[in-house]
Amino acid sequence: LVAYVVPGRPGGTGTDGLRAAVAALLPDYMVPAAFVVLDALPLTPNGKLDRAALPAPERPAPAPVPETDELTPGRKVLCGLFARALGLETVGLHDSFFELGGESLQAIRLAGRIGAELGVEVSAADILSHPTVAELETLLRDLSPAPL
Repeated sequence: LVAYVVPGRPGGTGTDGLRAAVAALLPDYMVPAAFVVLDALPLTPNGKLDRAALPAPERPAPAPVPETDELTPGRKVLCGLFARALGLETVGLHDSFFELGGESLQAIRLAGRIGAELGVEVSAADILSHPTVAELETLLRDLSPAPL
């Protein structure tokens, strides 16, 4: 999700407070991954929002590679699956799927890939409630009879 923001007062460009306010009201998966500050919303000649003229949000910076002692084989696989699902080079153990730009359809695809690669059935709801590699790996250890 992307939020396009037009500040109500001049010089109001900080989105950290806005992100915190939205996060306090909405579940994690509904908090926009990016906040784009605009001087004004682009309009068509008819006065409607010109969606095609909205700028693309900046992609989040790739996460640093996690410490090697934290990377179990299962975590390595999950980091790779998360990265592929999000179109990123790397994903860290504690990076939130949704803060990196993930959305529900990608979560469904990711759940299918996890099942295919690791042989453990997870749902998109599991990813919604366990949005980081570390959290999801803990859930998978509880679900899987074999070690990850």
